[in-house]
Amino acid sequence: MCMGLILARPGAAVDWSPVWRRCLSMIHPLFSRILSIWRGMLRQVQDPARRYRHANLLHAVRVALGLLASIALTTGINLPHGEWASITVLVVIGGLQHHGNIRRKAAERAFGTLIGAAIGLLVILQQSYLHQPLLSYLLILVACGFCAYHAIGKGGYIALLSAITILIVAGHGDSPMADGLWRSVDVLVGIAIALLFSFAFPLHATYSWRYKLADVLRGCARTYALIVTPAFVEKGELQAALVRLSAQLVQLRTLMPWVAREIKVSAAQLEEIQHGLRVGISLLEVLAAMRPQAGDDEARMFMQQQLAGENRRLHDMLIGMARALRFGTVARLQEDAVAASGQMADPAPPQLGGYVMLLHRLQNEFDTLRMHLAATADRWNI
Repeated sequence: MCMGLILARPGAAVDWSPVWRRCLSMIHPLFSRILSIWRGMLRQVQDPARRYRHANLLHAVRVALGLLASIALTTGINLPHGEWASITVLVVIGGLQHHGNIRRKAAERAFGTLIGAAIGLLVILQQSYLHQPLLSYLLILVACGFCAYHAIGKGGYIALLSAITILIVAGHGDSPMADGLWRSVDVLVGIAIALLFSFAFPLHATYSWRYKLADVLRGCARTYALIVTPAFVEKGELQAALVRLSAQLVQLRTLMPWVAREIKVSAAQLEEIQHGLRVGISLLEVLAAMRPQAGDDEARMFMQQQLAGENRRLHDMLIGMARALRFGTVARLQEDAVAASGQMADPAPPQLGGYVMLLHRLQNEFDTLRMHLAATADRWNI
């Protein structure tokens, strides 16, 4: 049809509207397909669960893109000593992953880098005008010693980056002023690129905290199932499960400061959750030590029959909290969503008196943890 219109006789009026409609009808499905693929890719990247599972990969891609931008910019404008811009990108965001610590630590590292560049230029200025190399060495030693003194403790990143940047800019004090200025510019360029890419697809510490906490709660449910299973489980298997829970508890501790910053929850509220979980794991360890021996059929029968309701309630509570954290189903944290305790028809055997008492204490601890999670759900359920 298009060729027919193009080859129409000269002077004849050509109606182009059918051509445009035909071309648009061909382009629109292709354009829609490209948009659909792009939206699908964005959904894959923006999905919190996938970003949590592939956090290291996303961080590596973000840092690599930052380095690519640094190389392209410094090479494109032929900036001398452009490699220092790329080094600065790595220094500022190479070890920062979660959104909560990027905002503070990236600013700290950028501030320290600026301080070091300023001191380095002053050293070069002294060398250029006074020509006293020993004085340059003394200034560098005093400045780096001062930074090292403050590098241990609060503000350590600022002090450490200041000392490193002094040597980058000034060398041993004999660098030309032009080189020092260009290196300072490179550092500023690297800081700008690093801060720009640090906020690209940020990996929220809150997601890591939620999913890790859900994993710990599921681990508690599995460990308790090993304790009450009819088949006797060896002590080593239970001990290994408890060691894994303790290691996960330590990982949660490291995320708490950044979670508090991201969701504006006080550190005391997060500490209550952490404390309840720590007590619960400790009680599981004591219950594992107090479980009936392999030959105590009466006690093991009592655990399976008379404590079936208690066991079910604890399991449902733990799994409900884990699902609420992982999938955001806050309704699982409501009290009526937890199965009611079963009533023991017969009194516990003497050897299980302490076990039953600790079981009720364990239920109360996790129930308190559930209430703390429900009280802060509007903050962490992002």
